[in-house]
Amino acid sequence: MSEVVNKAKLAKETTGVLASLTTGQKNEALLVMADALRREAPAIIAANREDLERGRLSGTPESMLDRLALDVGRINSIAEGLQQIAVLPDPIGDTLETIERPNGLNIQKLRVPLGVIGIIYEARPNVTVDAAGLCLKTGNAVVLRGGSSALSSNRQIVEVLHNALANTSMPKNALQLIEDPNRSSVDEMLKLNGLLDVIIPRGGSSLIQNVVLNATVPVIETGAGICHTYLDASALPEMAQNISLNAKAQRPSVCNSMETLLVHKDYANEYLLSLAKAFRDVNVELRGCQETLSFVPWALPATLEDYATEYNDYILNIKIVSDLDEAMQHIAQYGTKHSECIVTEDPDNASRFLQEVDAAAVYHNASTRFTDGFEFGFGAEIGISTQKLHARGPMGLPALTSTKYKIYGTGQIRG
Repeated sequence: MSEVVNKAKLAKETTGVLASLTTGQKNEALLVMADALRREAPAIIAANREDLERGRLSGTPESMLDRLALDVGRINSIAEGLQQIAVLPDPIGDTLETIERPNGLNIQKLRVPLGVIGIIYEARPNVTVDAAGLCLKTGNAVVLRGGSSALSSNRQIVEVLHNALANTSMPKNALQLIEDPNRSSVDEMLKLNGLLDVIIPRGGSSLIQNVVLNATVPVIETGAGICHTYLDASALPEMAQNISLNAKAQRPSVCNSMETLLVHKDYANEYLLSLAKAFRDVNVELRGCQETLSFVPWALPATLEDYATEYNDYILNIKIVSDLDEAMQHIAQYGTKHSECIVTEDPDNASRFLQEVDAAAVYHNASTRFTDGFEFGFGAEIGISTQKLHARGPMGLPALTSTKYKIYGTGQIRG
């Protein structure tokens, strides 16, 4: 029996116990896990150094190493995420609807766990904890398959969490980590119908497309983030600059960072050069359309491929547009339905943008960096869904549930 099948079976065997746990028991487990992460931070950081060293030797870009790196501050933040999940309302068992039928049947629609969730992700070890916390809080078992670049970190984190769960009502086998770094382990997970109830991919477009196109297990698609900010003609210069810099440079390696800045031609005439200088001051490489190059002589020419690229790096495309319609057309062509922003003082343009742009999160006068479960008040998140079935946007606890009907009768039979 392969590692993948064995661990999926171990996870599946815990679903009955998980379904019977009280909210208090689940919350206690999360708090014990948080304490263990803080207590074992030195061991986790030591394991993380192994991953970082391998990454540097293999030429991994610094922006991606930043996604991988752990320190005491980040581990404390990850532990805090578990604590926040613990205080959030438990959706399991919520009654969504009650129907009283004329024949006396009482029908109740309730939230229940999805079952066993497989999560395939890349070089962010914080996902290991976030996913475990969200899944366990909602009574789901979870089978994790992280990227090989974070294997040492993930292995140590799961060992810490397993040791912590041994002292709680939560079965430790509800949390499983696939350690096989070969692509075949991913391919095997995609076909585990009967053991996995759903798969959630988190990562770049190639990972996500591989899962979506090849899985026979149902998939909740999280999307790559080619996010845009549109500076309308009426945008306030200071606000526009602050939002644009934050969206690109605050943490460029994450999926809600901006990849293309769309600038109304009138705004460009007045303010584009000063904005470009601000980007240069924070070491952002600029690539622009031909009109942009006339304002920003140090920018590189942008290609059509550039507009379709999620850089996750200090690189930004700039395109000057004639109006809101052209901006929205560009977003429709190159966006990934993740997060899009308009900066404007025109209420009609803001309303049109928020209504017409097809994305999981649309912003007026705020950075796309807020598309995050923590920032939305969900605690940690399982991912940002860019699809339209089941869940969309940052996925917190309710997104990890399904429903069932309970029907109460007094002897009714159907005639």
